[in-house]
Amino acid sequence: MPELPEVETTVAGLRKVLDGQRITRAEAFRADLRWPIPEDLRQRLTGATITGLGRRAKYGLIYTDRDDVLIFHLGMSGRWRVDPAEMEKHDHFLLETAAGRVVALNDHRRFGSLDIVANGTLADYRFFAKMGPEPLSDEFDAEVLQKALKGRKAPIKAMLLNQNIVAGLGNIYVCEALHMAGIAPDALSEKISKPRLVKLVIAIKEVLTSAIAAGGSTLRDFAAPDGELGYFAKDWRVYGREGEVCGCGAQVKRRVDSGRSTFYCAKCQR
Repeated sequence: MPELPEVETTVAGLRKVLDGQRITRAEAFRADLRWPIPEDLRQRLTGATITGLGRRAKYGLIYTDRDDVLIFHLGMSGRWRVDPAEMEKHDHFLLETAAGRVVALNDHRRFGSLDIVANGTLADYRFFAKMGPEPLSDEFDAEVLQKALKGRKAPIKAMLLNQNIVAGLGNIYVCEALHMAGIAPDALSEKISKPRLVKLVIAIKEVLTSAIAAGGSTLRDFAAPDGELGYFAKDWRVYGREGEVCGCGAQVKRRVDSGRSTFYCAKCQR
């Protein structure tokens, strides 16, 4: 599933095509993806001008001059195609601008989603209302993380994947950040000291920033809107490297936690 850096890369690609443009066509080719597509989506978008694009956690945001926000989630296989030569079977939604540019949301597994809400209600959107801070924002630091983890006996990896603790982190970058910070994925959250949390926050920000600069990671179907694949995968420290040698000389291990693969180094991470 595309994670925060992949969504950020997608938004950056769409921004080049859509920002400041008037929408002349907005059409859904089916009634639903993972959830029903709002019936008034076409009416609210057609004729509107796009005033900006952004991201919240793993969701992309497209703002219009009608005080609406189009919210999209890429699910497991979603991607936007820019100026496609022809429509494909799994292109489920299309936006066309007055400049003649076209973007199509392609999602063959249909685990993604589309929604539209008034800008003033965005913070209360059903998936955003209880979300934690953005990991790259100034609102996320060791003090905030320590407070969120107080009394939590769950493993730190599970807590970092909890969107109510911090928004947008996914399996790949949590594994990478924990390794960079030298913290075992099964370390009890409430037992991790403040100095180690400082290292963890720094690692999270560094890993995400590096991944965004590299255009995300190539995972299955993910590609930026221009078709370019992300190349951060070549810099993975532990993720997907089971049996390979860690920088410390020990072997990278893998186990399954709650159905997700956890990659780590038992020597580096405590």
